Amino acid sequence: MRAVAVFPQARSIEVVDHTAPERRASTEVLAKVLEVGVCGTDREIARFEYGIPPDGDEYLVIGHESLAEVVEVGDDVDGLAPGDLVVTMVRRACGRPDCRPCRAGRQDFCVTGDYTERGIKGRHGFMTDQLVDDARFIVKVPAELRKVGVLTEPLTIAQKALEELWHAQDRLPWIDAGAAPDARGRGHRAVVLGAGPVGLLGAMALLEAGFDTTIYSRSPAPNPKADLATAIGVRYVSSSEHDLDELIQIAGRPDVIYEAAGVADVAMDVLQALGPNGVFVFTGVPGPEQAKPLDASALMRRMVLGNQLILGTVNAGRGAYESAVASLGAFHRRWPSELAALITKRHALEEAPGLLTNSSHGIKDVVALDGLS
Repeated sequence: MRAVAVFPQARSIEVVDHTAPERRASTEVLAKVLEVGVCGTDREIARFEYGIPPDGDEYLVIGHESLAEVVEVGDDVDGLAPGDLVVTMVRRACGRPDCRPCRAGRQDFCVTGDYTERGIKGRHGFMTDQLVDDARFIVKVPAELRKVGVLTEPLTIAQKALEELWHAQDRLPWIDAGAAPDARGRGHRAVVLGAGPVGLLGAMALLEAGFDTTIYSRSPAPNPKADLATAIGVRYVSSSEHDLDELIQIAGRPDVIYEAAGVADVAMDVLQALGPNGVFVFTGVPGPEQAKPLDASALMRRMVLGNQLILGTVNAGRGAYESAVASLGAFHRRWPSELAALITKRHALEEAPGLLTNSSHGIKDVVALDGLS
């Protein structure tokens, strides 16, 4: 079958004839891949900054943002049937007996670093015609989300961040820990740093959770990302037009800053805006950029005196995938055209090598393996 493969040693990206997977275990699912999203991680792998093929293979099948249709299920699979839409989780447990998170099924918190990740590290990904995986790692998507279901995995980043955020905010004496998350968050302020897919989906999630939300991004308005943010009810502030003090005047000091830009210098500057008892969430992984000096004493002083937290989050467990599917449904009902507009263009699989090596000028590019309709 067709697959988009990255050859790290040869430093090439090709469409190859990849061996079709076979369902062998009674708990496994065979699915036809419909769409695969392209993100910054994929482009970094395509630049050979990282990406590890499975043991014994010279290439890695890329792609970790999937939407597929079930073709066949094993006898011991419950809740899935041929024709169902599904997304497949990315990370797999390290298998080491001393890793308590992996033993508990929370490999997204693996402590050994020996986990594998489909399309990234040690396991082939989803940019191919078919996939096979254990049903434990497959989450059903409602049929009405066919056109946007491929956004599930990037949304899991925000969902996991919100799960961790509630744990942090629940410690505060004026938070009603027994209330629903949207009730807990009402009246709080959030700033999202970056207006890419992760930032825009994060802004939607924060809005749904009751936060007054501002996106702080470089490009001045009007632009497609700013227009989309405004359409969903998010305040858009350009960092090229407004400095940090002006951001605070416009948006107030945020209780939450959700970083989705992956630029370390910018993130550390915006950290200064965080309000008392606030939480700063890092989701981006910076590249090998030249860092400017950091005033660690001032940072430490602000955080200690302000009771602030910095939270890093990566990958997601099954719960975040399930809540992402539910939230995607809520977004689809609330902002149907805006959610669909996150996907800028669908591309044929044969276009993927060029797509991976060129900069994106839209919001989200998707490789459509079942046609471009």
